[in-house]
Amino acid sequence: MNIEIAGATGTGPTDLAAFDNALLAIGAGNYNLIRLSSMIPPGATVRRVARVDPGGAWGDRLYIVYADQRTVTRNAEAWAGIGWVQDRATGAGLLAEHGGQSEGEVRKDIRDSLAAMLADRGMPPAEPDMCIVGGMCEGTAICALAVAVFRPEPWA
Repeated sequence: MNIEIAGATGTGPTDLAAFDNALLAIGAGNYNLIRLSSMIPPGATVRRVARVDPGGAWGDRLYIVYADQRTVTRNAEAWAGIGWVQDRATGAGLLAEHGGQSEGEVRKDIRDSLAAMLADRGMPPAEPDMCIVGGMCEGTAICALAVAVFRPEPWA
């Protein structure tokens, strides 16, 4: 299994329109999102990309982990990120997704979440890889979005 991770920001007249614009910018805009939790299956390859390429067709289900942060407040910031750790031998791992009002807040939350998740499973500490994006609202709604795309699936 290949898992692609990417981040983008989007803008629009509403926070929902900004979210949709970010989905389109990231390559996941024409799917029905099926939100997953935080487990990376054994044998998975995780790679960071500029834009995801899920394949599939318009309206397919897309299995995805995502973090988003939206704001409509001028000069406010929106940041989102995904962090991940994997066992080198098996490829099994964990994802943590967070949104916040600053890059530092998102980085800290990702590190803290993954440290706790590893400890809860009796796994050794590990420094996560991260994909973090963000920006400032300049008068129109903004959405920061980070995604980990697992796979599309048709309805029929």
